[in-house]
Formats: sequence, structure tokens, C-alpha cells
Amino acid sequence: MSITAVPIPPTKRGTLTLLWVGIALAVALAGMLAFFGTARAVADKGDNATFLAYNKTQAGVVETESGLQYRVIKEGAGDLQPTDTDVALINYTGSLRDGSVFDASKQPTPLPVAGVVKGFSEALKAMKKGGKIRAWIKPELGYGEQSPDPAKLPPGSILIFDIELIEFLPESVLRQAQQQQQMQQQLQQQIQGGPPAPGGAPQPQGAPQPTR
Repeated sequence: MSITAVPIPPTKRGTLTLLWVGIALAVALAGMLAFFGTARAVADKGDNATFLAYNKTQAGVVETESGLQYRVIKEGAGDLQPTDTDVALINYTGSLRDGSVFDASKQPTPLPVAGVVKGFSEALKAMKKGGKIRAWIKPELGYGEQSPDPAKLPPGSILIFDIELIEFLPESVLRQAQQQQQMQQQLQQQIQGGPPAPGGAPQPQGAPQPTR
């Protein structure tokens, strides 16, 4: 039995050119994907410097003069930003490069902006009310080699924080509000328990005790 080959119509020169261009683009795209995939794998397995050098090239990532890296997930509202004299009310999740979570807020948590590690403080001061960011904090701006919990947080770790800034207030205003609340509680206790005995008035919390 003989098989008769079906003749293929000749391809026009312009069509052939487009075909080769398409093949070249496909090969180039595959090469780029392979390159960036390899770069990502190298960065993930490399040391902190390698990881941070790669990470700062990613879309939306900003690196500050100190070396803090962050990306805005949600832009906040207004023009005001926290300062060192403020207390910030935040939600946060802290994780490592491998994705393991070492700390997370269970509810909105007040933190003094100047009372946290340098990188976290700088990240807060870059935010606006209602904003969300992801921050990569290198060890020099975090805990360095002095980990507060080596079992969860190996020394020299890069800290990755997802932070939501709910609100922030001057620390002086917050302290005044707390004092007023304490005074109201003490007054309520006095009303419920009757007048205090002479010389037995309760001391405000945190006030120095009298000395003899």
C-alpha cells in the first residue's frame, strides 16, 4: 500500500518571519521566567544580604536610607503620620523568611512609636491612619543577635511585619485619658464602698507611696 503525501502549501515570507519572531519571543520569555525563578530561589536560600538585594528590586518595594524595606499594601488617609511622641494602635503579624509566624496581635494593640525596635518604629512613622504595609527589617534594625526568644526567632533574623495602623495619639493625651479613667474608677469605688477612713484615701496607680 502506498501513502500519498498531501502537499503543504508554500508559506509566505511575511508569515514565516512572524512565525520566527513568535518563536524567539517565546524562547526569550521562557528564559526570563527561568532566570527570575532561579534568582528568587537563590535569594530565598541565600544569606540576608542576598535576600534583601533581591527583595528591593521587587515591584512597590521602597528601601530607606537606613536599609528598611517596605511596600504599601493600602494607602492611609490624611497627611499626618506618627512621631516618636505618639502611641500607635495597630494590628500586626511578624514572620520569618520561611513564612513561620513568631508573633501576632490578637486584638488592636497600643505601642509607643519610640518604644519598639528601630526598624518597626521607622515603619510606623512611614504610615498614615488606616494604612497597611509589609516591612522587611534587617537584623541591624531589629533584634540583631540578641533574640528575645531564640526558639521562635533565631538570632540575626530578618523580621517581616504586616502592619495595619488603626489610630495614633500623642502619648501625653493618652496618659491624660488614662489618669482620668483611673480617677473615675476610684471615685466609683468610693461611692460604692462609702467614704474612706481618715488618712486612708487610695493612692492613684503609679503614684509614689508616702515615706515615713
